[in-house]
Amino acid sequence: MRSAATNAPPEIAARQSLMAALSAASSAELDAALARLGDIPAATDIRPAESGLVMLRGRAGGDGRAFNLGEATVTRAAIRLADGRTGFAYHLGRDGRKARLAATLDGLWQGEERPRVEAAVSSVRDRLAAAAETKARRVAATRVDFFTMVRGED
Repeated sequence: MRSAATNAPPEIAARQSLMAALSAASSAELDAALARLGDIPAATDIRPAESGLVMLRGRAGGDGRAFNLGEATVTRAAIRLADGRTGFAYHLGRDGRKARLAATLDGLWQGEERPRVEAAVSSVRDRLAAAAETKARRVAATRVDFFTMVRGED
């Protein structure tokens, strides 16, 4: 079964979902998640956290010609756990520590700690779901329904 949103195999879609939650989490939330896991394997840097720029592209009307909208700062990190698993993370901003924490959680998720990582990250997912629901309610409150009324013959 493939995810409708990404058309990816379930394993990949689950990891994408985790990485999206880790990217949206704060450093404090990631610290708390790692603390909940207790004893974890040591992590070494494959690629130390580093910041750079990415070009944001847009399209007029969603289907027009692409244009360069501007640049955004992105930080990435890659780690290897003591047992050989690797973890990666990218996020907007310059917080290298946050990127390394997220990469560590990504690496741990790929092994036997997966259920514990999912449980530790559930508070982040709950916060994101609540924020999305609040936004949806605010948008729905301003929704205007237009309709066409057929006029009869006079």
